[in-house]
Amino acid sequence: MANADCIIIQGSNMAECHPVGFQWVSEAKARGARIIHIDPRFTRTSAIADTHVAIRAGSDVVLLGALIKHVIDNDLFFRDYVVAYTNAATLVSEDFVDTEDLDGVFSGYDEQSGTYDMSSWAYAEREDGEGGASGDDEVGGPSGGHEHGAHKSARAGGDQHGAAGPALEHARVIRDESLQHPRSVFQVLKRHYARYTPEMVEEVCGIPQWQFREIADALTSNSGRERTTCFAYALGWTQHSLGAQFIRTAAILQLLMGNVGRPGSGIMALRGHASIQGSTDIPTLFNLLPGYLPMPVAGTHDTLEQYLETISSPLQKGFWTEAPAYTASLMKAWFGDAATPNNDFCFDYLPRLTGAHGTYQTVMSMLEDEVEGYFVLGQNPAVGSAHGKMQRLAMTHLKWVVVRDFQLIESATFWKDSPEIASGELKTEDIDTEVFFFPAANHVEKSGTFTQTQRMLQWRHQAVQPPNDAQSELEFFHELGVRIRERLADSTDERDRPLLDLTWDYPKDEHGETDAEAVLREINGYHVSGERAGQLLDKFADMKADGSTSGGCWIYTGVYAGGVNRSANRVPGQEQDETAAEWGWAWPMNRRILYNRASADPQGRPWSDRKKYVWWDEEAKKWTGKDVPDFPVDRDPSFRPDPDVGGPAAIAGDDPFIMQADGKGWLFAPKGMVDGPLPSHYEAQESPVANPVYGQQRNPARLVYPRKDNLWSPSGDEPGSDVYPFVFTTYRLTEHHTAGGMSRWLPYLSELQPEMFCEVSPELAEQQGLVNGEWATLISARSAIEARVLVTERMTPLTIKGRTIHQIGLPYHWGVGRDAVVEGDGANDLLGVVLDPNVQIQESKVGSCDIRPGRRPRGEELLRLVAEYQSRSGTTVETGNTHRDEPHDEGRP
Repeated sequence: MANADCIIIQGSNMAECHPVGFQWVSEAKARGARIIHIDPRFTRTSAIADTHVAIRAGSDVVLLGALIKHVIDNDLFFRDYVVAYTNAATLVSEDFVDTEDLDGVFSGYDEQSGTYDMSSWAYAEREDGEGGASGDDEVGGPSGGHEHGAHKSARAGGDQHGAAGPALEHARVIRDESLQHPRSVFQVLKRHYARYTPEMVEEVCGIPQWQFREIADALTSNSGRERTTCFAYALGWTQHSLGAQFIRTAAILQLLMGNVGRPGSGIMALRGHASIQGSTDIPTLFNLLPGYLPMPVAGTHDTLEQYLETISSPLQKGFWTEAPAYTASLMKAWFGDAATPNNDFCFDYLPRLTGAHGTYQTVMSMLEDEVEGYFVLGQNPAVGSAHGKMQRLAMTHLKWVVVRDFQLIESATFWKDSPEIASGELKTEDIDTEVFFFPAANHVEKSGTFTQTQRMLQWRHQAVQPPNDAQSELEFFHELGVRIRERLADSTDERDRPLLDLTWDYPKDEHGETDAEAVLREINGYHVSGERAGQLLDKFADMKADGSTSGGCWIYTGVYAGGVNRSANRVPGQEQDETAAEWGWAWPMNRRILYNRASADPQGRPWSDRKKYVWWDEEAKKWTGKDVPDFPVDRDPSFRPDPDVGGPAAIAGDDPFIMQADGKGWLFAPKGMVDGPLPSHYEAQESPVANPVYGQQRNPARLVYPRKDNLWSPSGDEPGSDVYPFVFTTYRLTEHHTAGGMSRWLPYLSELQPEMFCEVSPELAEQQGLVNGEWATLISARSAIEARVLVTERMTPLTIKGRTIHQIGLPYHWGVGRDAVVEGDGANDLLGVVLDPNVQIQESKVGSCDIRPGRRPRGEELLRLVAEYQSRSGTTVETGNTHRDEPHDEGRP
């Protein structure tokens, strides 16, 4: 980021929520970079930025889509980069029909299930097997040296994809490098965003046209051969029912501008505390295995062969075709000698997905008495998860809950002091759930790695021993495994074999605790047999599919190469160049910028001296530069593969996106994004604004859960929407940490932010009779909370379609319980459960509410208040839960 010429922070308050990483934004600004902050609130990030742009929460696709239109219409995109390195020139199937023609849905949509058959989104088929298209297709422009053969339609796939996304059968596609063919991705993209104008940005986002032009000028003047722009986002983009498509839109824009794989470019997903990146690399997610291998699916992946066939095709390009080696090595790491080629490396030991088993599906299963026990680790769902009331009530249906934390958080004490005890909905004597509390070691009381935003592993040294019985997660789970295995030692039941065959022989460190470095070595991987048996793997390319290697996460292979813990590297910045390759270790292979082959032109020359990063050394016949090349090091830029080969050998010398099935950056996603190959604007699940782009109000593929305890307010022009006329959005504070377990128990931080509050504009305060420092009650279709009023000009009223829309800011760190130094109503109680269909994340950043002065009622009066609003709005279980809305006349608004 420090090398960026412009940084656009959108969907994040980086200065307050990622203050350590924000130093590089400050460094970029000191070097002359332009900083733009796009956010509903004016924050400390805004104060440091050159420009703050107030935006209506949830409308980001319109702004980004209009920027895409602007750069295409004005020929401001980086044409040489786009033609060579993206799928802009690739032709799309004749069967594809866009949202522009179907009023808000793509071809393949099933109204009953709310899902898409993706087969019509495929690349165009070849009919003649030759270099040009057949029939009426006219393919012009330079060939770029590629051989293009027949392409079969991609089959519609399931939702489980690995690191490289969905497989294509092969990479032979039809391309028109003049970008003129009407079915080229470029022309499809151009038509798709044709109506995303500056006028629409003003009408939908509330951003004046002059300010849109300011953003567009900053982006385009700081992109291209000589300059690069970086985007940064966080939960302000992800926590939406369209969140994955927000990020996709930015990716399209950055590819058009040549801002991927180059210094100061890219899209920075801001991740930090508690090793959030690490917990997706070696996941705590229900649908992934380590290294972004997908979880097997019941009925689809009955054998290892079936599983590997769906991950990738042997005829597609890139390193993802080596998934058999990554999978076999993972199984060897887990099951050791028991995993052999003859038993598919114990593949049958892996559980199979029978559907979505995420946090919210699990909670609803608890309410149906389908779950007996629950581990709460590093989370506080009673406060920190959407629909807090549902979370708390669900735990009363369990037989047991295990809570590991530093404090008796609200998820450990819900049975005696939750808001539902106060309202009379729960009685302590009626709750049978047994709660086990285990004190946890904190981050300075244990060793191990954190993996942060830059994919960098950094070793954390233990500073002090944890007090009394507090344990690290590693020690707790290792000991739990030891005890379970001891109990099962004499079992002959086949179902117990996976536990008994696990490699569970980790050594102890000098303090008698499980050695974290031994675990990191296992993750790095070993040679199991052959001449190098027992030696650590140097790189993931060393992994084999025959069982001769073991490794717990292929992307981390190399972190312990040569027996050295490279995540513990600590060479100061002033003692090395700006790439800082000797500070920590970034996966894979200590590359600091992914896809850095794109920093050079198709011939291997840097796009410019100013942004010189990785290039082809003609004399040495290898790639070299400031970073580890993210490319086969000896692959000549002029190399063109045999069209009948796949895998790494199929990577042409000008295919920088080596994990993509066709070697290109995808402007159009022919597979993989379950809610569309191109991002389209939909309103949030709850919105006082009718979708001005399509008759389809909400994301038609979003995941909805119609339940009496999960009601939604009417939206847009629906009757009753005026009962909840205001938009609320949630956010974090620097002074508190997530759900408060690490901060609301500390008097120092509690003193800095002692009470839950709501931020409102002076105009809204005057309209609603709110007084700064006094109390306000906020009511949604699910609950009502109280908060202190903070009247501030940081909240900007927006004019949307001639109507003033007010937004309310709510920090989400407070919860109700007796043990913390400070308590307060939780913002997440206002939220319902609706999920993005790609990643199953909740919509936390936008909802509808009313606000009025005074404290909320207590006891049963609180329930009556919520019910009275539901009645006035006409809210029912069906409200907001239909997948397909009535189309506008003639297919357009």
